[in-house]
Amino acid sequence: MGAVASFLQSPPAAPRAWSGDWLLRSVLAQRLPDGMLRAIEPELRDMEALATEVLGPLQVADRLREPTLTHWDAWGARIDHIELTPLWGEAARIAARSGLVAIPYERRFGCWSRTHQFALAQLFHPVSGMYTCPLAMSDGAASALHDSGHAALIERALPRLTSRVPAEAWTSGQWMTETIGGSDVGAAETCAVPGEDGHWSLHGRKWFTSAATSQMALTLARPQGSGRGGSGLALFYLETRVADGRLNGIRIERLKDKLGTRKLPTAELTLDGTRAVAVAGLTHGTRAIEPMLRITRAWNSVCAVACMRHGYLLARDYAERRRAFGARLIDLPLHAATLADIDAECAGAAVLVSLLLELLGRDEAAELDAEGRALLRLLTPIAKALTGKQAVAALSETVEAFGGAGYIEDTMLPALLRDAQVLPIWEGTTNVLSLDALLRSGFDAGVAALLARAAAARARSADEGLRAAADRAVRAVEHGIAWRTATGDGPELQAGARRLAFTLGRALELALLVELASAAVLPAADRAAARDACLRFAANGVDLVS
Repeated sequence: MGAVASFLQSPPAAPRAWSGDWLLRSVLAQRLPDGMLRAIEPELRDMEALATEVLGPLQVADRLREPTLTHWDAWGARIDHIELTPLWGEAARIAARSGLVAIPYERRFGCWSRTHQFALAQLFHPVSGMYTCPLAMSDGAASALHDSGHAALIERALPRLTSRVPAEAWTSGQWMTETIGGSDVGAAETCAVPGEDGHWSLHGRKWFTSAATSQMALTLARPQGSGRGGSGLALFYLETRVADGRLNGIRIERLKDKLGTRKLPTAELTLDGTRAVAVAGLTHGTRAIEPMLRITRAWNSVCAVACMRHGYLLARDYAERRRAFGARLIDLPLHAATLADIDAECAGAAVLVSLLLELLGRDEAAELDAEGRALLRLLTPIAKALTGKQAVAALSETVEAFGGAGYIEDTMLPALLRDAQVLPIWEGTTNVLSLDALLRSGFDAGVAALLARAAAARARSADEGLRAAADRAVRAVEHGIAWRTATGDGPELQAGARRLAFTLGRALELALLVELASAAVLPAADRAAARDACLRFAANGVDLVS
């Protein structure tokens, strides 16, 4: 009896989003000042190597491990100990040594430090087991404390949050969501009772607390006797453990059993006398935490780009290896077109986020004019909402591009989609952020700045195809403005907030793709790739306003 012939499919190679892909390389080359890309390239290469050679293999080996919670020790003492996975331990060490929180506070490259930070984070995120979650909250906490002006807390926490020494580096939680829900923050029920020494005692239940092993947290609570609503809340700083190592009046009730982000220890907490310090007065806590949310939403946007690009590069490599119907998948027109659509959506999200980071960095460096600040205020919620949705859609297509293999857990592909599903939820759901963009003060000024950017892209483009794409972006924004004016302020306006936000976001993505495809600094091959992505993005639709 002869041997049975069999076909074995080679798996896709680990993505190299820096050295092996046009997109991140092109975006940085276009946006960064002369010499900066050359200066940070060794860090980018090092992070790419760590991602592919250290974190990636560890992610596979760690696939079945999840955090565990032990409530009691062998002698009956309550300890509420969370055991993390090896992947998270290694990710923590790499993140600290690489300065993934520290970089924007070191200000080595001034206003471009945010872009520097997030270029590294984009390479780190897809293989980190969502360790970017505590990094985002730590960065946000550092920003909020810095803006608060609270000297003692700044001196205590900021050096630890931004440390590059793994054994000394802290992470922070962001404890906002309670049993009544997360989006309606003003309904929070946690009570703060004043103490005799100037500290406060917190009492309440926090329903979702991600990264529950952090050394500190910022949280909202209502000082005893304060009024209802968001204005009656205050922002508090707490450390999770007291001097002898015991939890600071905190009970970890259970870890959440989630769809994805399963390496991330998300817990329900009871605060029962948790010692805390008021950060910035005893009212308007939601306003005091806004600097934190601005940073965490930027992280969310970057992570959306990172995971969808990771998936695309896997699918692209697989399509160049896999043969079916007598040809490679990449040579089958429909499959190639599907991958090109994912590529275009990735490119649109990437250029949008790159502008967000530039504006954020300039604002932190006090280099942003009124028009730029208006655009930043509008773009922060829109970028988070839009890129989260783009990531889920792109990764759904990515999983399908592998056929049955995409549905098998040990390929690591299903986890990409499950983890992406949180991106439209935390740090503000799509609907909440769409309304935030539409109803917050300065909306008109932000839209005017966005329209000006799209019009400038149209005016500068000499390529007929790119100019037509820019014109489509301009017309979409103008249609959105006209719809907003005609609709008035009733229920119809709120019902259409998502469509308007996505139209504005996609129009700006298209205009920025026109800019990228026109960038003389790019090699011809990268300009061609950007042009193809731009035209396909335009064909996929921009104007969603009815």
